[in-house]
Amino acid sequence: MARIAGIDLPKNKRGVIGLTYVYGIGRSMARKVLAKAGVDENIKVQDWDDDQLGAIRNAMNEIKVEGALRSEVQTNIKRLMDIGCQRGIRHRAGLPLRGQRTKNNSRTRKGRRKTVANKKK
Repeated sequence: MARIAGIDLPKNKRGVIGLTYVYGIGRSMARKVLAKAGVDENIKVQDWDDDQLGAIRNAMNEIKVEGALRSEVQTNIKRLMDIGCQRGIRHRAGLPLRGQRTKNNSRTRKGRRKTVANKKK
């Protein structure tokens, strides 16, 4: 069982895909980590030996992942809301941040439709 940064990696996936289960690591960063550790990216996670696992952990030490990254993102969002900039106001109101229209869409951010009382169809 390969456990990196507090996450159990899936055994039957290739190394480059398995590392993407860690928050903050995508495909390109996974490739860089495996290249730095000297591990072939096509080897499955279950076939990594202890030396390779240690090398991968050492290569990931400089990268901010999981809890530290999540807290940094939350701190940045809180800072935006505190200074009252446009993005902070949109975060506070639960609306889309990047210029999308909200008349018809944006249900992911706004949530379920709220019905207005006594409105005829």
